[in-house]
Amino acid sequence: MSPMRIIILLLALAAAGGAAFLVMQLSQPQVRTEIVSKDKLVVEEMEVSKVEVLTVTRDIAIGETVKAEDLQWSPWPEANVVEGYYLQTAAPTSIETLTGAVIKAALFKGEPVLPQKIAMKGEQGLLAALMEPDMRAISVEISAESASGGFILPNDRVDLILTYDQKGDPERGIIERTVATTIVQNVRVLAIDQNFSTEAEGETARLGSTATLEVSPREAELLAMGQRLGEVSLSLRPLDNKISGTERDPRTELLDEDGGAAGAGITIIRNGQPAPAGVGGN
Repeated sequence: MSPMRIIILLLALAAAGGAAFLVMQLSQPQVRTEIVSKDKLVVEEMEVSKVEVLTVTRDIAIGETVKAEDLQWSPWPEANVVEGYYLQTAAPTSIETLTGAVIKAALFKGEPVLPQKIAMKGEQGLLAALMEPDMRAISVEISAESASGGFILPNDRVDLILTYDQKGDPERGIIERTVATTIVQNVRVLAIDQNFSTEAEGETARLGSTATLEVSPREAELLAMGQRLGEVSLSLRPLDNKISGTERDPRTELLDEDGGAAGAGITIIRNGQPAPAGVGGN
């Protein structure tokens, strides 16, 4: 082989080798190194200004009497203080002042006390504040026999049972007998005598002479008539009763002039004079 051909062959081999090397370099992944600096996160604690606010130490239901141990001063963020809160700096004797007050709206443990949710004993309109809208308060004379032996307390629920003597009327087929009938169900007891709640005294039973009940206007009329006709007894309901406050089934037909079928033989007082049910006139 001539020298010229050998030189050309060597140049071709060199060119091929160079091309192969270039392809290999281009096919490898490119690695780029970056140095990233992260800012250091600094958390600063900001001191929050606090004041002492009067709060309750337990859940307190409507009608309960506030005791001294039910109240305490608790730290509260000054920015979250609502107008009306009792502040220790402004009213340091609030615990002593509010002891004996009655709860008008339920308070929950740790909740600040507001004047709108409490009423001092003797305050005008206290009982009315404890009642539901459109309801009335009416008092019933009670005894140990007519009030479950004194175990009925404020906020209990009762059924009202009317017991009366039915006069005989042979012409109408009515015999003389004693009748007992439930006239209203699921009535809330507002007070026994003048006590809205007995928990402050630690009593579990109290024999009173008067029970104040929460009823509708029509039920109040029924109850007033029932007390004139006979004796009204209170039958204590269980705590887990399923009847709502609206399912009371009042026997308002007894208020009709003819006394209704169940009221036949009842004597009604008109203008101070007794008149048998069913007699017309005003």
